[in-house]
Amino acid sequence: MDLTNDEHRLKESIMAKLLEVKNLHAGVEDKEILKGVSLTLGKGEVHVILGPNGSGKSTLMNVLLGHPKYRVTEGSLDFEGENLLEKPVYERARAGLFLSFQSPEEIPGITLENMIRTAKQAVTGEKVKLLPFRKELKAAMEKLKMSPEYARRYLNVGFSGGEKKRAEILQLLMLAPKLALLDETDSGLDVDAVQIVSEGVAGFRKENPDSSVLIITHNARILEKLKVDRVHVLMEGKVAEEGGPELISQVNDHGFAHLLEAEG
Repeated sequence: MDLTNDEHRLKESIMAKLLEVKNLHAGVEDKEILKGVSLTLGKGEVHVILGPNGSGKSTLMNVLLGHPKYRVTEGSLDFEGENLLEKPVYERARAGLFLSFQSPEEIPGITLENMIRTAKQAVTGEKVKLLPFRKELKAAMEKLKMSPEYARRYLNVGFSGGEKKRAEILQLLMLAPKLALLDETDSGLDVDAVQIVSEGVAGFRKENPDSSVLIITHNARILEKLKVDRVHVLMEGKVAEEGGPELISQVNDHGFAHLLEAEG
């Protein structure tokens, strides 16, 4: 049966939405942290989440990827029209979600190269041939100004803070997810490292124009090479303000207090 014009528009609208969060309530044990978060992110878009410490930013990221520590009590998470809440972590990763951690863990016993290759095979469900993979890995490491010897080192063991963050962006480039969740990837980095990480994220966007980025940051420098589509300010577990990239400058100039005053 042929679709009507309205049905075509509805179908295109649904397909254009990558992530839709509605009235999300979540927390740890008996403590509610997210108190009704709603936001929509389209395919190929870059959204920024700002907010003071303790506002629920990292909780939102972990809930999106299904961290078992957090419990969702109300609301919905839809990714490409499917309910994320029904999927375990590995299925969310296979669906195309990727989380870059604020504080990456050290994992002795597995090299950076083997971890990325194993992850790529798990996500794609296909065997990754070694030689083409190593060629691709080397090229990605060169873009991030990483020495090739890091590929042979245990994941993050003995890495500096900047090296850990570059390793996270390396995983992003190699796995090419549909949605990159970046939780303060720029925190603790010097100016040069922020520049390299920023270029890495921009390179991911250029090579994967249909993929989207949801990024938490306190440093606008990482956004300089990205076209930001939407900004969400999270305060006390709710979205207190939304707007375009100009909202970043407002927060940088006036802080978050004026948003609370405006609400009051």
